[in-house]
Amino acid sequence: MKAIVTGAAGFIGAAVTERLLRDGHDVLGVDAFLPDLYPAEVKRARARGMLGHPSLDLLDLDLRTCSLAPWLDGVDVVVHLAALPGLVGSWDDFRTYQDCNVLATQRLLADLAAEPGPRLVLASTSSVYGAEVDGDEDAPLVPVSPYGVTKLAAERLVDAYRASHGLEAAVLRYFSVYGPGQRPDMAYAVVCERLLAGLPVPIVGTGRQSRCNTHIDDVVEATVRAAEARIDGAVLNVCGQEEIALLDAVAVLADELGIEPVIEGLPARAGDQLRTRGDSDRAHALLGWSPRVALEDGLRGQARAALERQVPLESVVGAA
Repeated sequence: MKAIVTGAAGFIGAAVTERLLRDGHDVLGVDAFLPDLYPAEVKRARARGMLGHPSLDLLDLDLRTCSLAPWLDGVDVVVHLAALPGLVGSWDDFRTYQDCNVLATQRLLADLAAEPGPRLVLASTSSVYGAEVDGDEDAPLVPVSPYGVTKLAAERLVDAYRASHGLEAAVLRYFSVYGPGQRPDMAYAVVCERLLAGLPVPIVGTGRQSRCNTHIDDVVEATVRAAEARIDGAVLNVCGQEEIALLDAVAVLADELGIEPVIEGLPARAGDQLRTRGDSDRAHALLGWSPRVALEDGLRGQARAALERQVPLESVVGAA
């Protein structure tokens, strides 16, 4: 199989790319190396770690302004992971989120419509459901952040191109992905690095907001299965089976590191989700996929990886 992975130097994109290569597929990785959430050098370091594989080509390309059309010949599937994630910045810089998540997706879909053959796997998010999520893919779609709105708009664009151009596509809604290599601006990465630096852990809101976290290994497994399958029109939750409150997750990470956490309370963030718990039965039915990594095992593994890596604190952005 020949695959294109957009966002190939990101947290999820790099892991998916490496797995596809291990499975014997040919991959063209595409990334714009944007510095919006954390230093671009973090992504470039991931990309350097993949260079040299005989079945991989890497392309520095911004989908907002450049076409993928010249590279689509012979491609079986495009795994579209490129996006600007996170809710905080989407309130202040909506134009960038719109361009990265909506415009870039529309341009990619137009290229695919003009080059019949490649199917699409779109990475979406539990943020499309809204402040409280507890159910399957038929739950109401009421995003409460501009970020969630842009991701839902990307899904709707996929619907439009499927209906009008016959594009074969599936959508995966990821729930709070964590694990070794997590983006340095994400909650558990921030917690680990601040604990290791001897600094207070910033917690927004009550700290009782809960997540149905999904380990990166499980996300990769679901994504690769979707890329290899023919599940046109499917919308699938990719979510763990265990729910945990933020403060409880901090306690597990701190325990693994052997550090007593000092909590710094911060005001709640506009658009933050209070609870996410998903139902992944549809992914099991269509892909034979179920999450495998137990939540506590995954959290402890991320803490150990942070201890081994000791990322400099200046690369940490934001709050938990």
